[in-house]
This record gives sequence, C-alpha cells and structure tokens, in this order.
Amino acid sequence: MIYIESMTFNAFQENSFVVYNDEKEAIIFDPGCSNVTEQSLLSSFIERTKLKVVRLVNTHCHIDHVLGNKYVAEKYNVHLEAHPNEKSVLETGVMISKMYNISYDQSPEIHSYIDEGDTFTLGQESFEVLLCPGHSPGSLCFFHADSKTLIGGDVLFQNSIGRTDLPGGDHNTLISVIKEKLFKLPDDTKVYCGHGPSTNIGFEKKTNPYLS
Repeated sequence: MIYIESMTFNAFQENSFVVYNDEKEAIIFDPGCSNVTEQSLLSSFIERTKLKVVRLVNTHCHIDHVLGNKYVAEKYNVHLEAHPNEKSVLETGVMISKMYNISYDQSPEIHSYIDEGDTFTLGQESFEVLLCPGHSPGSLCFFHADSKTLIGGDVLFQNSIGRTDLPGGDHNTLISVIKEKLFKLPDDTKVYCGHGPSTNIGFEKKTNPYLS
C-alpha cells in the first residue's frame, strides 16, 4: 500500500508530495520548500512518521518544483531523478530565480534519468511512468495502478491544464497527451496535481473546459 502526504510551498503555491509505503520507505516528489520554515515542515513530517527517504524525483524542473532539491538531496543523501529533456530546464533555474527575485539554493544536476516504460518502484510498489510533454518538454506522470492514484505534476489540474507559454511548452501536444494517455486511465483515478486541489480523471473528462 502507498500513502501520500501533500504540502504546499513557496510563492507559487506548489504542491510537493511525500509518497511512502508500509515499510516506511519514501519518495519525495517536487520539493518546493523555499525557506527554513518550509524545510522544517517537510523534515518534521518525515521524522514524525519515521520515514526513510530513498528517492528524490522531479516530475519536471520548473523553478517552483525544484527549490527544495538541494535541501532534500543533502539532508537525506539521495540523488535527483528526472526525464533527460528536463536537463536544460533545470539549468535555467538561477536565471529564473533572479527574474522572479526569489532565493534559490541551486539544485544538484540530474543524476539518474527516468523515461516512459522504465521500471519505477518503491519497495514492492510499482508505478507506470508516463511521458506527458506540453507544459515542459520532459514532464512525467507516475500512475500507481493498485491504488488508482497519479502523481501528475503540472499536466492536468482541476478544470484546467498546465500553462504552455513557457519555453518548451506546446498547447496541442499537452492536449493530445492528456487525452491519449491520462484519459485512458480509470475514471476513478485520483490525480495529485502540482498546484491546487486534487481531482480525478472521470471528473475532468466531463467538466474540464480545455478538454471538451
């Protein structure tokens, strides 16, 4: 069984996720913690729950999703994992942080690449990796079939979709991958979004104005 803890961090109100199993092994997805207070909230949950962090994963590498990468990597001795197409996105982090005038402890480089079709596990729990570009060139979603849950990054939101006006974004590509990949998942799949509340696939099929 997996368990998912959501925390909302930084000025962009980004959702970071701690996904863990019965053996107390944990993956941290998209740590957006941007200051000491937010770092403490993340680490306090991990310590209180007695988790062992074994993976650090970015669904994509926009600045709001990587602000806590260095903190997590150093505190828990884990290496960053992401899609290879996100390497160039990650490299813009310093420039983007200056543009928005936000503090940024520069993320470590991507150590291990993840791609669609790869075996991705947490202990005995397996996730299907879906490559879903459009918002960012290497955006990944992680589907856990047993619990019908999806760690979705900024691909699909409640009644919205990821913005496509950033470098590497493409509106038509994003619409296509949502319909061809995400909408083929069970309707009762719960989607943990990178911003805002969670949703589910069936609800978005019926109500999302971008996908009708």
